[in-house]
Amino acid sequence: MTPVTAVPAPLQRRSLGKSVAAVVAAVALSVVSAVGGGYAALELRPAATASDTVISAQNSSSQSGSANLANVAQAVLPSVVSINTGSAVGSGVIITQDGAILTNNHVVATARGTTVQISFSDGKSAQAQIVGTDETSDLAVVKIVGGGSYTPLAFADSSAVHVGDTVLAVGSPLGLEASVTSGIVSALNRTIDEGADNRSAATKIPGAIQTDAAINPGNSGGALVNTSGQLIGINTAIATSGSTAGSIGVGFAISSNTAKTVAQQLLG
Repeated sequence: MTPVTAVPAPLQRRSLGKSVAAVVAAVALSVVSAVGGGYAALELRPAATASDTVISAQNSSSQSGSANLANVAQAVLPSVVSINTGSAVGSGVIITQDGAILTNNHVVATARGTTVQISFSDGKSAQAQIVGTDETSDLAVVKIVGGGSYTPLAFADSSAVHVGDTVLAVGSPLGLEASVTSGIVSALNRTIDEGADNRSAATKIPGAIQTDAAINPGNSGGALVNTSGQLIGINTAIATSGSTAGSIGVGFAISSNTAKTVAQQLLG
């Protein structure tokens, strides 16, 4: 059994965390690091050799890949918000044009009325109220008060996700709003057990996506997206090792198919 914890609030708000255990039948948890390429300066020569051509092609591919991820990040950021309830800090994903936001139940479990404060990637802020919560799936929906038009994030079909797919995790780790990390899908169909605390009952979440993209306290409720900028999961838990409370490269997200179904039920 590998200990994991629901991603708690940052710094002084660490009380949001839960005790969690990963249930992995006959399979050991593993981490596969994403590999980034760097730019290699080439000496000018009269004619390129075969090796020069290969190096140039690799550099071009590396830059193209980085540019693509940068474009994805810029497209996704307006749809991911920071959530502050006064006693907890997390993240959320805008899923409707009129301002419905999907997040973790454990992020808003202590919120009351319109005590949910939303911060956008452009620095603007708003109030939101809770629409519905579901402890069983550890998901919740809040909605921005006062109307307006917002940019929703499209759901991807999480059953089409493959181990090794490149992903971005977007949220507010340690309160650092609009943060983006990259990695890959490390494994699929994990089951995580979130232990009970004084805010919610014990929760077992099946079908979770494991990723090595850095997920830290404050990322709860944020987005795990594919390279098309579509939502494949809601970041919700991290594995911990000894006294290390931050990312060790083993994070978990509730699959987008589960999240979409629950969100539709909560929205009615």
